Amino acid sequence: MILDEGRVTEHKKSMESYLAPLVREIAPSGIRKFFDLVSANKDIITLGVGEPDFVTPWHVREACVYSLERGRTGYTSNAGMPELREAIGRYLEESFQVKYEPLKQILVTVGGSEAIDLALRALIVPGDEILIPEPCYISYSPITAIGGGVPIGIETTSENGFKLTAEALEAKITPKSKVLILCYPSNPTGAIMTYEDWLPIAKVVEKHDLIVISDEIYAELTYGEKHVSFASIPGMKDRTVLVSGFSKAFAMTGWRMGYACAHEDLIAAMLKIHQYTVMCAPVMGQVAALEALTTNGLEEKDRMMESYNQRRRLVVQGLRDIGLDCHEPQGAFYAFPSIQSTGLSSDDFAQRLLVEAKVAAVPGNVFGLGGDGFLRCSYATSVAQLTEALDRIGRFVEKLKKG
Repeated sequence: MILDEGRVTEHKKSMESYLAPLVREIAPSGIRKFFDLVSANKDIITLGVGEPDFVTPWHVREACVYSLERGRTGYTSNAGMPELREAIGRYLEESFQVKYEPLKQILVTVGGSEAIDLALRALIVPGDEILIPEPCYISYSPITAIGGGVPIGIETTSENGFKLTAEALEAKITPKSKVLILCYPSNPTGAIMTYEDWLPIAKVVEKHDLIVISDEIYAELTYGEKHVSFASIPGMKDRTVLVSGFSKAFAMTGWRMGYACAHEDLIAAMLKIHQYTVMCAPVMGQVAALEALTTNGLEEKDRMMESYNQRRRLVVQGLRDIGLDCHEPQGAFYAFPSIQSTGLSSDDFAQRLLVEAKVAAVPGNVFGLGGDGFLRCSYATSVAQLTEALDRIGRFVEKLKKG
């Protein structure tokens, strides 16, 4: 059969009309846009993508390889290997004083992102308002919208260390408010919340009968103050979906291993969606995650954290020496300097920094309210690369001053 080329072209041109309007309107990831620009250029130093520069520890990779050699390549339980869920339960209780029943209240997911998506889809009734402190991880609003919810941003500021306050939260609540998404330690700001910070937030949550999704993927990466899980605050555990995983602290981004912990009724609802969409997380990744939670894996995690702390101090001081105001990040592996003194928008600064200085960082405006005028710089790269990047940024800023 010979196809009419004109008709084929016409059909291709009209393909966009088949797409759901909501999907057409969602902007591509602002982080990935910059990552794609630099991936083919070796001269560019990237401080953009939030990914550890460490390779997954050898013994974790070896456990996976040994499992494959033994032929362990089938499905696991939909909720994840029982021994992995039990290990996650022990780890959370010992590290963050939150206790869950592993076989009823823990679900292993394909990364923390799937866990967030599952929680939102299990909770949202179209029109529900989802409260999101910003600047924040860029996926929360799009995932909310795809699920039929209405994302409501709550601006946090550098003057307050980018912490969420009860007053700011209360001001955004309406009768349609249903879920509060939290991300502390914060991507992109590095902010943390202490026990004292959480108490007034918990009162507002209880007062307005909210459910909380607490993204704690950076929980292990804090410097000074130990991470306090929102689920550990009195009365909040049953209201909270604790989301975490192995990507950041355990240097396992590509393994896509995450988990969610919550009231058993909510986990059961999330499991229904997980069963029909994903079936189960890959068995190879689950074996690796189990090994990561052994004594050796936890020691490797702590060594990586010490390295991040060294780099954190280097980057924050370096940015301040350049003349860019930078609040001190207490968690994660990002600095969030202000570039307002240059007179450029975040987008303009990041674009020119990339072209003129060959340094890639993410403009703060892609992270939502309060982000414009800032730049996200990941320090999850080598000290040599960070030192060179700071030199290049310094020369670029000096050039801007001279006009």
